[in-house]
Amino acid sequence: MVLLVLAGLAAVAVAIIAIRIAIKLAIRVGIVSAVVLAGLYTAGVTDLSFLPFF
Repeated sequence: MVLLVLAGLAAVAVAIIAIRIAIKLAIRVGIVSAVVLAGLYTAGVTDLSFLPFF
């Protein structure tokens, strides 16, 4: 019973750490993409049809 509780706590801790890493990574990717899009807009590239999602 004690091992089951410890295993559950370890699983929760791993999940929390993984979520925190994923959030940090998503924020960094968002900042980089915002800078790239701002640079493209500043350079006059307003037609983004070369991107697969536009």
